[in-house]
Formats: sequence, C-alpha cells, structure tokens
Amino acid sequence: MVVDLIVIATAITLGPLHNSGFILLLASRRGVRKGLVFLLSWLANLVAVVACVVLLTGGTPPLHHSTPSTAAVAGKLAIGVGLVLFGGYRLRRPPRPHRPPSWTARVDNASLGTAAALAWLLQPWALVGAGAATVVDADLSSLSDWLALTGYCLLATLSLLVMELYTVWAPGVAQARLHALRTWLEHHQDQLIVTIALLAGIWLTASSIFTLVS
Repeated sequence: MVVDLIVIATAITLGPLHNSGFILLLASRRGVRKGLVFLLSWLANLVAVVACVVLLTGGTPPLHHSTPSTAAVAGKLAIGVGLVLFGGYRLRRPPRPHRPPSWTARVDNASLGTAAALAWLLQPWALVGAGAATVVDADLSSLSDWLALTGYCLLATLSLLVMELYTVWAPGVAQARLHALRTWLEHHQDQLIVTIALLAGIWLTASSIFTLVS
C-alpha cells in the first residue's frame, strides 16, 4: 500500500494543470490568500476521500481475495489501464497550438470561493480514485498506516505548499521564478501529462495484476 500511495501522490503533485492554475492565483490580487484557500481546499478534498474510504471499511482492511478487496483492486486496475490508454492517445495525437483555458483570464478577479472551487475542479480525480482504492487496505490500528495516509495527503499537496511558502517568504523573487515555471509548464504540458499518465498507469496496472494473481 505504501509504495502505491507514494507513486500516486507523486503523480498528483507533479501534474501541470493545477500547478499552472495555482501560479496564476498567486500572481493575482490577494494572491497569497487565494493560494492558501486553494491549497486548503485541495488538501481537504484528499482528506475527505480518505475519510470516506476509512468510514466504509471501518479502518480494517478486507480479507485478501474477498469481494470488497477484489473490487478495490479491480477499480485500481481499471484506472491504471485507463491512464495508459489516455497517455497513449495523447502521445499519438498530433500537436495542437496551446490555448489557455478561458477561466485563466478571470483569475485576477476571482473570489476566495472561486479559488476553493478551482482546487476541486483541477484535482486529477482518476489518480485520487486510485488513491481511494489503495486506502481500502489501510489498517487504522497500525501507526505506520496512519503515517502513510498522512504522508500521502501531504505529498499530493507538496508542490502547492512549496509555492505558497516561497511566495510568502520571498514575494518578488518568487513571482519571477514562478512565472518562468508556469511558462515552462505550458510549453511542456502535453509531454508532462503523457509521461505522468503512462508511468502511473503502468505502475497501477502492474501492481493490481500482481495483487490479483498472488
């Protein structure tokens, strides 16, 4: 479970879409406040998903090869295969000119509520779903599993936390460097999406198949 959560959380935190959107928020008016609301909403979404799974399982992992266990692994397998197919499709698709989403033009006047909603919209829900399927195996009587779940949520939020703190501590330098980072992310967005989808998808597929046959 721990390795799967590390892989999933790393794929989540490196996603280019939410990182670009977060940088735009930080550069807007009241950017630090909007960024903090976005970050907290993002983290709250992850915690809420984990909490829902734990409530369903009662904090006790189902027996190996039982119906709930097999269903969770099958769901993770389906997500892994879907990510591989999506990555392959994006890899073969002819390159298209980059056009920023229409909402980016309205970020400067966005409210705190909009910043919170944007975190929900930009969350990579396929990967979050894979994380939920993995959390089914969490045993809340074990301290190590508590630490694994906490680490998963924090690692999936790490890129946002680093950018938020950087902007607070060194606003002038941070704005320039984050703008350069956003430009790079936009120019390499397709490559990043393909790479993350393929690597995470292959790992989830292989891990799920191994669990099913072992």
